[in-house]
Amino acid sequence: MSSPTFARIDELKSHAGQTVTVRGWVTHLRSSGKVAFVVLRDGSGSLQAVLVKNQVSPETWTLFSELTQESSIAVTGEVRLDDRAPGGVEMGAKELELIGRSPLDYPIQPKEHGIDFLMDNRHFWLRSPRQVAIMRIRNEIEQAIHDFFYERGFIRVDTPILTAAIGERSGLFSTEYFDEGNAYLAQTGQLYGEAAAAALGKIYTFGPTFRAEKSKTRRHLTEFWMIEPEVAFNDSAANMRLQEDFVSYLVQRCLERRRAELLEIGRALAPPEREKPPFHRLDYTDAITLIQKKGSETKWGDDLGAEDESLIVADYDRPVFVMNYPKEAKAFYMKENPADPRTVLCDDLLATEGYGEIIGGSQREDDYDKLVARIKHEGLPIEAYDWYLDLRRYGTFVHAGFGLGLERTVAWICGLQHIREAIPFARMMHRLRP
Repeated sequence: MSSPTFARIDELKSHAGQTVTVRGWVTHLRSSGKVAFVVLRDGSGSLQAVLVKNQVSPETWTLFSELTQESSIAVTGEVRLDDRAPGGVEMGAKELELIGRSPLDYPIQPKEHGIDFLMDNRHFWLRSPRQVAIMRIRNEIEQAIHDFFYERGFIRVDTPILTAAIGERSGLFSTEYFDEGNAYLAQTGQLYGEAAAAALGKIYTFGPTFRAEKSKTRRHLTEFWMIEPEVAFNDSAANMRLQEDFVSYLVQRCLERRRAELLEIGRALAPPEREKPPFHRLDYTDAITLIQKKGSETKWGDDLGAEDESLIVADYDRPVFVMNYPKEAKAFYMKENPADPRTVLCDDLLATEGYGEIIGGSQREDDYDKLVARIKHEGLPIEAYDWYLDLRRYGTFVHAGFGLGLERTVAWICGLQHIREAIPFARMMHRLRP
């Protein structure tokens, strides 16, 4: 007689009426004395296995009494369709095998725990249904990112994490690099992306980035993932059209394929269902006027803070592009605005519901002399940017791109209150473990 088939829980409907073996971890146990129930999860779903005392061996019944929360087991039995059960199936169990015993002091119990405790035990917290749902949504977003760009002919380019040339003003993590002096953990792959766009036309990078900012807000991580497209011959207007198409694609993909997970975490679906192009556009100068009328003390020339961004989006039902910031508030590589040289051709895309900036984008400065002047004005070492300036020496071209922060986007789509749940293991100012 052949051995039972091993199956994942999400495959069980196709095995209705068959005897299979499922392996996973115990989440709940209960018994009435003659009938016992084991609920286990395997990463693909949850399954209730039912043991009837007079239909299993004494050894199997005894083993059930010894099971504990998070013990890893294998359970063999007949798959039965049941609309009342999670996933529409349950199992009439015949055999149990204990694979790995979990002690009774498993840290996370079915009760309230403080956030610091949960973060200290993140390696266990990840197993909870809410965190599993968030990670599934994150995975869907990551896959959708690749699909969006692949379908549109973009080439993915992997850029260095260690670099000598910095892209932003924010804090840097540095390390000694052999005899070459200091190297920095990349804040962005953009500068390298610009070089790749000159070779491949339209590209995107997707990788970890690092900011040594001493920020303790619900929107900041010190290590996060960034998606950065760069397109040759795109101007600022085309850049924004790509951004709104991209963001809308990600949101709609989650609504189509991860609706169950969004409902699992309690996400109200009406707000994301509205996130369709065109998004609203607001000039920075008009944005300052708007928030000052609402009581903000932010002046023209200042960057917008989180409270300012919330004041702006409160008037809109879809994300808002704030365009053409003052030159002094933005990075050196942004294109000077011909209509107002005090400003640059850039945009920040502000998400609805107060989630703030999820994209920063700009047309890049393609004028060699103006770019050199900006680098010097910022006090940056000109020799570190020789190769970057070469892009303007040899066949300069209009180009534009943007960076989307993955974790902020996950938090927004999921409706999370804090970004720490949007990444498997968060790195924040005071958190380096686990």
